[in-house]
Amino acid sequence: MTNQKNYYTRQMDAERDPNPADPEPAATQAAGTVRRVIAFDVGDRRIGVAISDPLGNAQPLLTLYRKTPRADLKSIGRLLRKHAVAEAVVGNPLNMSGEVGPRARKAKEFAEQLHAEFNIPIHLIDERLTTWEAHQLLDEAGHSRRGASARQQRKQIIDQVAAVLILQSFLEARANLNAQAKSDAQVPGAAEA
Repeated sequence: MTNQKNYYTRQMDAERDPNPADPEPAATQAAGTVRRVIAFDVGDRRIGVAISDPLGNAQPLLTLYRKTPRADLKSIGRLLRKHAVAEAVVGNPLNMSGEVGPRARKAKEFAEQLHAEFNIPIHLIDERLTTWEAHQLLDEAGHSRRGASARQQRKQIIDQVAAVLILQSFLEARANLNAQAKSDAQVPGAAEA
């Protein structure tokens, strides 16, 4: 058995999309390309990645195994271009008390690097307990924690599931804000209340 990690590469792009000249059919509409939101669950060794689909739902995309900050940004840049990403969400792992700890500082640095490199809006979202919730979801779905191969398989997808939870939380909060703004605009005097 080889100890091979799956790194995101251009070859993977070619395998997923054999004709890169054609735009993704699901990502296009009559009015043009749907601009997507991407989410990152950032860890020291892996980055879980999720993306919004054309209907506005969060979908797992991949797990990026970290190499160097430069190589990570290069891989992320390919993802942003391939999926016509308009903005990004980065999970902010605050301490349970709400204080900023070392992991949250690293997430903020990552978000700042993304913004500096790609000049897209970056949103930091409180992600306390998303990895725990992701483990619960995998347990409910029947993904075993027992055995070396089950643990390895789980390790490969847990960050993606956490990224989906982060993105779905962001998308739902945005939808609620938009619905509230629309409601306030329809009711005279509601915004002043």
